[in-house]
Amino acid sequence: MNIAAPPKYGMGARAKRTEDKALVTGHGHFTDDYTPEGTLQAYVLRSAMAHAKIKVGDLAAARAMPGVKLILTHDDLDGINGLPCKGKIRQVDGTHPWMPEHPLLCGDVVRHVGDPILFIVADTVEQAKMASESVEIDYDPLPAVADLRRAVEDDAPLVWPEHGTNVAFTCSRGAKGATDAAFLRAAKVTRMEIVNNRLVSNYMETRGIVAEYDGANDRYTLTMGTQGGHGMRDRIAKDILGIPASKVRVITPDVGGGFGTKSFVYQEYPLAAIAAKKLGTPVKWIGDRSEHFLIDSHGRDNFAVAEMAMDENGKFLAMRVDLLAGMGAYLSQFGPFIPEGGLTMLTGLYDIPHLYALCRGVYTHTVTVDAYRGAGRPEAAYLVERLVDQCGRETGLGPVEIRRRNFIQPEALPYETQGGRIYDSGEFDGHLDQALTVSDYTGFEERAAASKANGKLRGFGIGTYVEACAFPGSEEAAVRLEQDGTVTLLIGTQTNGQGHATAYSQFIVGHLGLDYDKVKVIQGDTDQVPNGDGTGGSRSIPLGAVSVHNAAVKLARQVKTLASEQLEAAVDDLELVDGMVQVAGTNRGVSLADVAKSAKDPQALTAFDNDFEQPEPTYPNGTHIAEIEVDPETGVTEIVGYWIVDDFGATVNPMLLEGQVHGGIVQGLGQALYENVVYDDDGQLLSASFLDYTMPRAAHMPNFVFETRNVPSKTNAFGIKGAGEAGSIGSCPAVMNAMVDALNRGYGITHIDMPATPERVWTAIQNAKA
Repeated sequence: MNIAAPPKYGMGARAKRTEDKALVTGHGHFTDDYTPEGTLQAYVLRSAMAHAKIKVGDLAAARAMPGVKLILTHDDLDGINGLPCKGKIRQVDGTHPWMPEHPLLCGDVVRHVGDPILFIVADTVEQAKMASESVEIDYDPLPAVADLRRAVEDDAPLVWPEHGTNVAFTCSRGAKGATDAAFLRAAKVTRMEIVNNRLVSNYMETRGIVAEYDGANDRYTLTMGTQGGHGMRDRIAKDILGIPASKVRVITPDVGGGFGTKSFVYQEYPLAAIAAKKLGTPVKWIGDRSEHFLIDSHGRDNFAVAEMAMDENGKFLAMRVDLLAGMGAYLSQFGPFIPEGGLTMLTGLYDIPHLYALCRGVYTHTVTVDAYRGAGRPEAAYLVERLVDQCGRETGLGPVEIRRRNFIQPEALPYETQGGRIYDSGEFDGHLDQALTVSDYTGFEERAAASKANGKLRGFGIGTYVEACAFPGSEEAAVRLEQDGTVTLLIGTQTNGQGHATAYSQFIVGHLGLDYDKVKVIQGDTDQVPNGDGTGGSRSIPLGAVSVHNAAVKLARQVKTLASEQLEAAVDDLELVDGMVQVAGTNRGVSLADVAKSAKDPQALTAFDNDFEQPEPTYPNGTHIAEIEVDPETGVTEIVGYWIVDDFGATVNPMLLEGQVHGGIVQGLGQALYENVVYDDDGQLLSASFLDYTMPRAAHMPNFVFETRNVPSKTNAFGIKGAGEAGSIGSCPAVMNAMVDALNRGYGITHIDMPATPERVWTAIQNAKA
């Protein structure tokens, strides 16, 4: 049998990452690798208390200390705005939420541990730290609240007394009357309370910035790790400094992970810019790991009461959700959007005729909460999948039949959910069946019996999911032929380690007859790339690749047109092969370099595309299955098997795709079993380092079995559905449903919250025994 070789270019090519050689040989270039001559170092003095009135002591001695060049206080920032919140959602009553000030430096009140008070610039970081230690801060403690459930109680301390409540906003989805009516006629109602624990993203590279100011041109250059320089430029320039965006250039070198958390503006960025202007010399701030825990926006932090109404056959009639979403002490840049968007995905893959979901954003004396890999969709999928599993348990239908009985059927597509989403494509029974087959579901009982004989509990968990990503929009691309015959792509997305250079090159090299090493991808420079919407929501390849493909096709045509004059041949008789433009079927040709040098108009060497505008999001979906083994004597859990069958519409690069899925799963399993942000009642962060915050390790992970069952998207030009966040969405419910299955088999336990640490599992078993 002849098996076709995998394609070398374009869709489906298993191209190796072109980025990796530099990274693995130590030639990557990150923010901290850039230190221009004369650079000064910055340090931030932060609040040691979660809520207090403060008074900064005399700074004369600190300012006179060796090496100290500048100390900025709140009073030095007159006319400068605080951090912006763009999440002006529509509340239940039709109004927009009240937006508190989020100052660059605190004046008379601090509202969480780590709130910035002073920005100190010196010759060295050590000198800046020594200066900070000489400053006396007088704290007058105020009552604090760190738990979001406690925060909504009537007697809870208020984060913002002038607001009169810790409820930051209230939003909803669905129809309350129709939903309540459906519950009244239900034969069965399943109810559960569920926690989605707060997380720290913990990217490898901590945040940092090098700020330079050009006094002659009144212009800033900011070198920093971002998920999109254009958005960062606009927030810093327009919203904070109050200057035109043209006055700021943002350069983003290599970025060691983002996960949503590097999308936002933080105080250190405009403060470094202000300091650089005042001092006339570059100013550098690099955060350490402790600061990352204290000040970089956290993720998740939800508590929900969820109910499902069913008829006598286990068919879903309605779903009701009361959600508390932690916001921290301030509203972060996109904070309110995260739970609001999650409400739209609450019904998952299920045909649920009625929904009413009420969400209250909650202030606490903690660091802000914003987008973290999946941004509301993992929270929604976790809630509905845990609830559906409990429905299957209480009805006796089990985890498979309850899903099959309630899945949206292919003939119902396009299907508008009660959350307002329109699913365009998919075969949900199909990927569930395939996942059950590859995981040998029929053999599970035999494996469970073997585990029991060895004194272990074995559990089988299913997590089916759907998410909305690659949201409507476009991404402009420019492809340019250089004088040496190589090609440069300019595009405004921003790689954070995903492999953009490789994936985009797949849509260029075939059209222009080049090898991958002949393509250079430029993303992180707002002067070189005029427009861009950055990276987030799995948008880069679904949107960007279409524009890159179209631009490459245009450039190939332009190159052939130029070469046709030299070769005295018709454009349609030419082909691009191995860096040459050749007359098909002959040995006559000219190199791309010679074509470039012959061009009289430089514009003929560049092709643009911004015509593609995706009208709707894409909806990747799939099934994750986890099989675990629990030692009841210790509570230790081992993941003994993990299988994934995903529908990503179409596969651009199987190797890159597999890496994205694996990474997302590991983050999800970390949340399910290990990771948890813990504050004490006074708002002190107890899990402030890797000594106290458990990260998943390679030894914790099983071998993943990954397959696709793709149904092309009808909203994307190439049929692609985004894949960057899917692993983190399907993994938490799969492993936690497996956990409950194991504990229920052994001890009748029907609920446990994330993270299911050994201590929590052991305690649940002991309580069940008692």
